[in-house]
Amino acid sequence: MLIDTHTHLESFHRKGTLDAALANAREAGLSAMITIGTSTDDWALYRSLAAAHRGFVHYSAGLHPCSVDENWEREVSQIGQFWTRHENDPLPVALGECGLDRFHLPKNDEALANRIFAWQRAAFAAQLEIARSLACPVVIHSRGAFDECVRMIDESGVDWTRVVFHCFVEGAPQMRELMQRGGRGSFTGVLTYKSAEIVREAAREQGLSRFMVETDAPYLTPEPHRGKPNEPAFVRHTAEYAAGKVFNVSAEELAGVSTQNARSFFGI
Repeated sequence: MLIDTHTHLESFHRKGTLDAALANAREAGLSAMITIGTSTDDWALYRSLAAAHRGFVHYSAGLHPCSVDENWEREVSQIGQFWTRHENDPLPVALGECGLDRFHLPKNDEALANRIFAWQRAAFAAQLEIARSLACPVVIHSRGAFDECVRMIDESGVDWTRVVFHCFVEGAPQMRELMQRGGRGSFTGVLTYKSAEIVREAAREQGLSRFMVETDAPYLTPEPHRGKPNEPAFVRHTAEYAAGKVFNVSAEELAGVSTQNARSFFGI
């Protein structure tokens, strides 16, 4: 049994393919998944999906850096209410994804890029403060901004043992920085790409004992389905690749360890 620790079910809901995606995931042997919040557009949807598929679908709430605009304060101010239980609503299992993203900033307007990045930093700092006060796990999105993300988490006082850098695509030195602080990375289908040896080195550096696997569906489809839309069921391909090509263990052992890691980290 496997857990997809990072997926985005909103895309399947929007296309009318959610039931099929969940059925495929069960058939592929998933015991659970975490659908990750990116903005106020999906948090309430994810809470309702977690209620409808209790124990199988879990969710987080957070403002993705690429969702940040001049209204970020209004959106971030709504995050905390999801940790206040209403009737039988499930609570989020993490805050996020939040962080910094330089890759998607405007390329031809430096002033605008600087303004957006300043909003990103402010929104990230505010969410880290919420996470610190809640003492909850935090899912970090870092693209082109690893050192800045690490520095801001250091400054925030957030417990590093509750921090995961999702879709880890940095190298072994960066993984060592996380591990020295108590943090960790989780790995997507990028792990299966021929060009991603530094990512495999980072996974080995962290070790199987802390390994968690994710799809980031509908993005980053693993081999052998690369080029097609991703879905939670495909987490099995990344897990099987990691077992045989990265850690040299059986698929059953990797599934057991990664699932226990996910359940322990997210409290599910």
